[in-house]
Amino acid sequence: MTSDFATPPGLRHRQIPVRDTLLHVAEVGDGPAVLLLHGWPEFWMTWLPLMNRLHGDFRLIAPDLRGFGDSAKSATPRSDAGANCHGDDMAALIAALGLDNVGVVGHDVGGYAAQALARRHPQAVERLLFFNCPTQSVAGRWVHDGHVNEVWYQSFQQLPLAEAMVGLSRETGALYLRHFLTHWCHRKDAFDPVFEIWLDNFMKPGNWRGGFDWYRSQNAARLAAIDGHPTPSVKIHQPTRVHWGRHDPILKSEWAAFVPEHFDRAQISFCESAGHFVHVEAPDEAAEIFGEVFGDL
Repeated sequence: MTSDFATPPGLRHRQIPVRDTLLHVAEVGDGPAVLLLHGWPEFWMTWLPLMNRLHGDFRLIAPDLRGFGDSAKSATPRSDAGANCHGDDMAALIAALGLDNVGVVGHDVGGYAAQALARRHPQAVERLLFFNCPTQSVAGRWVHDGHVNEVWYQSFQQLPLAEAMVGLSRETGALYLRHFLTHWCHRKDAFDPVFEIWLDNFMKPGNWRGGFDWYRSQNAARLAAIDGHPTPSVKIHQPTRVHWGRHDPILKSEWAAFVPEHFDRAQISFCESAGHFVHVEAPDEAAEIFGEVFGDL
């Protein structure tokens, strides 16, 4: 395995009861606490490139979100595991760790969760960093100008047959997973060193379902926003940095223009060498941005 995805010294794992579930948490370092919230198709290991660069200066806390990775799984598909659910989970996790507040990094699903956490539990969030940042202002742009061809999976993954089809065999799982880990990347080989580990993770019982539950849970809000009726929300007041991969085909970098509609104190920058997974495709640059945001916590 490449050094980016090596196990950093002192990495520790534990299962922590949180609300009505059990979350797996990977943690390393003893400095200021920063919570790392992954997206789909990801789990805690997506943060290893940053952990390897930053563990000497920060306490990095990387949970598997509800239904993902080695966190507890639902026995049946569910539609109540949206952003607010994940945000409340994270507030409970912060409290369970004995922390008052933390820095928060969000990506993809974790970006939605971080926003819900900041709005619903503002006292728990010191400041925020997003690698690309989805907002409700994307609205109808999800399906305009040909972008509907990029978001097909958001509907497919809600179907009862999706989990059975994708998880039918290791070959079908590999075909599906590799599509996203290459198509969404500007650096197409970014996940090559750990692809089999990624596939092992998603082939565990219930792990496709855990991710697909997110799309079931967010569907009503997504459709309402597309139809021009987004869920009302207050602006986020914590200092925020958004570092957007210029070549992201699913969360277009031009949509960074909407960030000020949702954040009072947001600084926006762009990674010219990455697509969707800035923290994996350009980890040196991501670590530098991380240090700028959280260096004085």
